[in-house]
Amino acid sequence: MKYLVNMFLLVMFVLWGTTGNAEPKIEKKSFGEVEGKMVALYTLTNTKGLEMGVTNYGGIVVSLMVPDRDGHMGDIVLGYNNVEAYVKKNPHFGCIVGRYANRIGSAKFSLDGKEYTLAVNNGANSLHGGNKGFDKIVWDSKELAKKDAVGIEFKYLSKDGEEGFPGNLSVTVIYWLTNENEFKIEYTATTDKATVVNLTHHSYFNLTGEGSGDILGHQLIINADQYTPVAQGLIPTGKFATVEGTPLDFRKMAAVGERINADFEQLQLGKGYDHNWVLNKAKPGEMALAAILYEPTSGRMMEVMTTEPGLQVYTGNFLDGSIIGKSGKVYGFRNGLCLETQHYPDSPNKPEFPSVVLRPGETYQTSTIYKFSVK
Repeated sequence: MKYLVNMFLLVMFVLWGTTGNAEPKIEKKSFGEVEGKMVALYTLTNTKGLEMGVTNYGGIVVSLMVPDRDGHMGDIVLGYNNVEAYVKKNPHFGCIVGRYANRIGSAKFSLDGKEYTLAVNNGANSLHGGNKGFDKIVWDSKELAKKDAVGIEFKYLSKDGEEGFPGNLSVTVIYWLTNENEFKIEYTATTDKATVVNLTHHSYFNLTGEGSGDILGHQLIINADQYTPVAQGLIPTGKFATVEGTPLDFRKMAAVGERINADFEQLQLGKGYDHNWVLNKAKPGEMALAAILYEPTSGRMMEVMTTEPGLQVYTGNFLDGSIIGKSGKVYGFRNGLCLETQHYPDSPNKPEFPSVVLRPGETYQTSTIYKFSVK
């Protein structure tokens, strides 16, 4: 697997030069108001012209402008032009997800002999932190800058009992846009009571450009030999299964749409790909390659690296054409692809999975990098 990935990276040609900017920069303006709180829109620009729009409502990446192989800029994330639209209807476009990303079965879990009941918001289960997860709050935010990057620091205190989760959880998330064309995310959290934590980022990527159609022609590598099979409701069974001989084998680059409609029970349950891959790691917690996404018509490529053990790949199977995005175009079935670095779904109820328990005196710490280039 490592050989195949290295050979692929060897044939990349990075075409971007500097734009003449002496240093990266941040601009700030109003993005509206939510629940009486002012919401800001930050525009981060690196020295190579990469530009990212970020708001402190939900930590949402509103836009991400990346050049194609001819140098033409395109916005590669789905979303809206105003905060009111995000408040009204948002299938987690571009946001911070927490306290617990992904699903918790039957919307409950036990910890230290006590059962906790969560919001039921996805069939019989709890999804992405409940009815008002971290994607729906206004974070405290401030601008950051260093020689080779600019960033935004988000802070939030999730109070004991919020959405059913125990403990006062103090969360800090930092977004960096580096001069190496990296969107880097750093997560930290502490608690005053034993709790469960699983944070991720939920941009819907379309490397052709948002509103340009489906992502089935995108080509994908996933650095994983196994995945966690699911049952009804997309809750993992607790087993680990090989990708060998299945449509979930992306150890060699393949088009997302090549096998997405195969006669395979896992795909039928998810209406496509909506599964957790068990990332290959030399040791737990190391920063390592998770995936490579490449779009051949534009030449845009994105590498995903993470310290997390899992990668949830979601192919926009529940986008149904009812959303009109920021370019005025309809977002239809499979028009975006999410690559969510995280712990495994339903880990609080699966002792065989890596632990998501955080205790007083410990620090939750993880990071993910999305790196952009062209070939």
